[in-house]
Amino acid sequence: MTAREFILNLPNRVRPEAIEGMATVFHFDIDGPDGGKYTVSIQDGTCSTEEGLTGEARCSVAGTAENFMDVISGKTNAMMAVLMGKVKITNQGEMLKYAKIFGLL
Repeated sequence: MTAREFILNLPNRVRPEAIEGMATVFHFDIDGPDGGKYTVSIQDGTCSTEEGLTGEARCSVAGTAENFMDVISGKTNAMMAVLMGKVKITNQGEMLKYAKIFGLL
């Protein structure tokens, strides 16, 4: 699985009941051939992903596709990746709130 495939598939991984009453916007800016720029929106029990950065993000995630997928696969500890600057996350509290819902933990 590539970073692009993972991000575009997020709506299929999120259970609607897990996000009922929640609202947020995430921007993913992933470098490399399997990366890209993506917006993930959660609103009224619906998760959607689109290519490009739209809206005002409450949390942004940036890094290379390789580093991103190393974190997703568990090859690299997420906290260590952030501390070492391999993956950059703005508003880490927002990411922690949704990490389990997205299947990141």
